[in-house]
Amino acid sequence: MKVLVPVKRVVDYNVKVRVKSDGTGVDIANVKMSMNPFDEIAVEEAVRLKEKGVVTEVIAVSCGDAKCQETLRTAMAIGADRGILVETTEELQPLAVAKLLKALVEKEQPQLIILGKQAIDDDANQTGQMLAALADLPQATFASKVDLAADKVTVAREVDGGMETLTLTLPAVITTDLRLNEPRYVTLPNIMKAKKKQLDVFKPEDLGVDVKPRLKTLKVSEPPKRGAGIKVPDVATLVDKLKNEAKVI
Repeated sequence: MKVLVPVKRVVDYNVKVRVKSDGTGVDIANVKMSMNPFDEIAVEEAVRLKEKGVVTEVIAVSCGDAKCQETLRTAMAIGADRGILVETTEELQPLAVAKLLKALVEKEQPQLIILGKQAIDDDANQTGQMLAALADLPQATFASKVDLAADKVTVAREVDGGMETLTLTLPAVITTDLRLNEPRYVTLPNIMKAKKKQLDVFKPEDLGVDVKPRLKTLKVSEPPKRGAGIKVPDVATLVDKLKNEAKVI
């Protein structure tokens, strides 16, 4: 059984991002980049399924510029068998990425696609759902537990009212939530082994996909600064301020 795991290179979650002075986007010059945390969980889950013996091959995929090879090497150090980079300098929006992944799904014919529920840079939470729609595959989003059998997968997911359990026929698309697992620490020997693993590079044109942006960002701005807190003498004053100043009640 083959599993495809898309991974995205994003600004590291520990970095405090700054908006560019001209409001055109976020300044990522000389900023530490790393694998999207939700995608790291997806890679870990795929590798665990392989260690259980139900998966034979884990393929990591990334779309972006040449620097995304670092992210793929990290995925291979975690345990992915090989990597595929769709190299482009275009700004990739969720629909374009979903189309690229659909082309790779048709090429590789995986039985399962596991990806993070969202990227921490744009927080779009769209790629997995768009891929499932384009490829006409069953999907389970925000997975907190995955049980894989020969021809089906059972996914537990958290919903507003509690837990929901879905059973999907393979092939299928799953997006991961934080509670699914805790990714392993990548050791130096595995990092060295990852350098020797196969990494194929394609262009969007090779896959017959147009990745031109469909949406235009007009302006990026920082959220307004929070005001300092105040102490109130009694409940009546608190209620008055919530009602007349904050206008939340």
